[in-house]
Amino acid sequence: MSRVRFLFDEDFNGHIVRGFRRRQPRADTRTVREAGLEGADDPIVLKWAAAHRRLVVSHDCRTMTAAARSRIREGLPMTGLVLFRQDCPVAVAIEELELVSEVTTAEEWHDVIAFLPL
Repeated sequence: MSRVRFLFDEDFNGHIVRGFRRRQPRADTRTVREAGLEGADDPIVLKWAAAHRRLVVSHDCRTMTAAARSRIREGLPMTGLVLFRQDCPVAVAIEELELVSEVTTAEEWHDVIAFLPL
């Protein structure tokens, strides 16, 4: 069972990313920018995430969700997508990500699209 590795989408709230990294310094995190994918379309981001076994974290409930569903329909690897509304409080999002990191495995996220908080 593998630990969850995260890929934060390009427009994901930086306050959440920084707060999560402070609270979980051993978590394996990368942003789209750090991965060299700045400006890449959602299907490219999801393809990269699948190749690098990373769970995508995004605010983009419309186009990212559609791209993830398309990958699943086509039988392509999809290592998971977690979506937060833009207005989700920073502290709540950080706590949710901590739970994902601490109590789930990477394998549990395959082909899953989840909207957090529940």
